[in-house]
Amino acid sequence: MDEKRKMDELINIGIALASEKKLDKLLEKIVEEARRFTNADAGSLYLTEGNFVRFVVSQNDTLRKRYGEQKEKSGYLSFTMPISRENIAGYVASTGRLLNIEDVYELGSDVDFKFNKSFDISNNFRTKSMLVVPMIDDDKQVVGVLQLINSMEEDGEIVAFKGDYEKLTFSLASQAAVAVKMAKYRESLKASNIEMIERLSIAAEYRDEDTALHIKRMKNYSAIIAKHLGFSEEEVEMMLFTAPMHDIGKLGVPDSILLKPAKLTDEEFEEIKKHTIYGAKILAGSQHEIIRRAEVIAISHHEKWNGKGYPKGLAGEDIPIEGRVVALADVFDALSSKRCYKPAFPLEKVIDIIKKDTGTHFDPSVTDAFFRGFDEIMEVYNSYKEV
Repeated sequence: MDEKRKMDELINIGIALASEKKLDKLLEKIVEEARRFTNADAGSLYLTEGNFVRFVVSQNDTLRKRYGEQKEKSGYLSFTMPISRENIAGYVASTGRLLNIEDVYELGSDVDFKFNKSFDISNNFRTKSMLVVPMIDDDKQVVGVLQLINSMEEDGEIVAFKGDYEKLTFSLASQAAVAVKMAKYRESLKASNIEMIERLSIAAEYRDEDTALHIKRMKNYSAIIAKHLGFSEEEVEMMLFTAPMHDIGKLGVPDSILLKPAKLTDEEFEEIKKHTIYGAKILAGSQHEIIRRAEVIAISHHEKWNGKGYPKGLAGEDIPIEGRVVALADVFDALSSKRCYKPAFPLEKVIDIIKKDTGTHFDPSVTDAFFRGFDEIMEVYNSYKEV
C-alpha cells in the first residue's frame, strides 16, 4: 500500500470512528479497523481505569474460523490488570511507548515486561508478532492500549509488523483515543440526563419511595414493548428517556388527591385526569426531541383504543404510538404493584385484565408485542420488585 493510499485509508478510518456514538460499538470498530489496516489476525483493546487497564475487546480470526463466533467470544473474560511493567499492556499504558515485537516467545532478558502464555495454552493458539500501541488523547493522557497480534501474509505466514505501520497505527490509536473520550463523555452526559429525568419524574408522581421502582419498571416495560413492535435501536432508547416523564403533570395535582388512600370523588378524579394536560403544558415548546416526544406521551398515555380515554377521546391509530405503548406499560405496572389505594394484583389476574381490555383500552398490536417480550418483562418485574 503506497503512502497516499495509507493516509487516505487512515482519514477514512478516523471519519468512521468519529461517526460511531455508542462506546461498545466504537471499541469493537477500533480493533476491527486497526486489524484490517495492519493485516492482523487478532487484536484486543484495554481501557485505562485509574491504576489499572481493563480488557474490553478481543477479536481473533483464527479462533473464529476454528470454533465459530460464539465460541470465539466465550473464550474471553473481562478482567483488569495493574498498570505496571509486569505485562505488555500495562507497560505500554505506563510508558506511553509503542512496542513492535517480532516474536513474543523470544523476548530477551533485558526487556522490562513479560508475555503471559496462559491464553495461548488454554486456546491452542500461538501468539507471535505483536504491535502494541498506546491510545493517547488530545490531553496527552493514555486512555487505552491497542494490541494487534500476528501480522499475516496472503499465504497465511505470520510475519513481523512492518515498521512503516508504526507511525500510522500510532496516529490511528490517537484518533481512536479522542473518539473514546468523546463517547465516554456522551455516555456520562446521557446517564446524568436519565437520572435527572427519573428524579423529576419521581417528584411528580406519588412522592414516596416506591415511585422510583415504578419509574424504572415502566420505562423498561415501554422499551421492551417498543423493541418487539419493531422500533429501531435509537427509538427504543428514546422510549427509555421519555417514558419516565409520562406523569410529570402530577406536579400540578394536590397531594390530598394524589395520595388519598380511598376512592376518589368524581370531582377529584376529574382533577387527576388533568395531569395529562398539565404535563403537556410543562413540556410544551421545547426544541429538544426528547422533550417533544415526552410531551406527546404525557398528553396521550390515558387515551384508549376505543376512543373512551382522556383528555381528547382519541381512538385507534389517531393515538400516537408512543402513548399506546406507555398506556399498556403503565397499566401493567399499576395493576401488578402496590399503590396507596390498593394491594398488588396477582399476575394471573393482571394478564386476564390486559387480555380482556385489548381492543377496547389497548391497541392489539401493542398487546401482542407485550406478550412477545413477556420473558423480558418478567425479568424487569423481578429485578425492581417492591419489598
